[in-house]
Amino acid sequence: MIDLYAWPTPNGFKISILLEETGLPYRVIPVDIGKGDQFKPDFLKISPNNKMPAIVDTDGPDGRPYPLFESGAILMYLAEKTGRFMPADVAGRYRVVEWLMFQMGGIGPMLGQAHHFRRYAPEKIPYAVDRYTNEAKRLYGVLDRRLGEVEYVAGDYSIADMATFPWLRKPEGQGQNIDDFPNVKRWFAAINARPAVQKGLQLLKEHQSAAPIDAKAREVMFGATQYQRR
Repeated sequence: MIDLYAWPTPNGFKISILLEETGLPYRVIPVDIGKGDQFKPDFLKISPNNKMPAIVDTDGPDGRPYPLFESGAILMYLAEKTGRFMPADVAGRYRVVEWLMFQMGGIGPMLGQAHHFRRYAPEKIPYAVDRYTNEAKRLYGVLDRRLGEVEYVAGDYSIADMATFPWLRKPEGQGQNIDDFPNVKRWFAAINARPAVQKGLQLLKEHQSAAPIDAKAREVMFGATQYQRR
């Protein structure tokens, strides 16, 4: 059994999608990041960086519970555990790894910043908005060129696609028009049509909302609470 500590965000969806694709049994433990669940001592024992998602595999490598944090590491672990969505050969494996790192180091942080400064920042800072919107456009372009050569980002459908897909669900929030990236649009539609992906996107459905966050949640997520030493 996989205990998935998560909230319905792009990083959370990565893991729920893979779990649905593999068929591994799992249960969800909500980590309400607007209320500060990510700072609770019990969660910090699993995820010392106070970020979700995290997992505990109750049947870990040595037969004992095995905790793991960082979404990219979790994807690699679960792919290896099941023998799916990660090639066994060295060349294929590292093709997946490089595009997974592209997501972890570029797509996630930069598109997240674009979304933050365009939607959540308490004041509009033109320099920040322009910087991250332009970087988002550049990264969409990198992905579009790649997907003009292959069907999926690493060739075959893999954890690299599952990692990237949730971050591209709301391009308008990042200042992008998906029609400007036809290869990304084709790829996105193909992944979105997968039944397991749709099931994974139901993660904590009751907590998915487009409503603006309130002042308390804003302070917890983006204010001084985030930076306290623990």
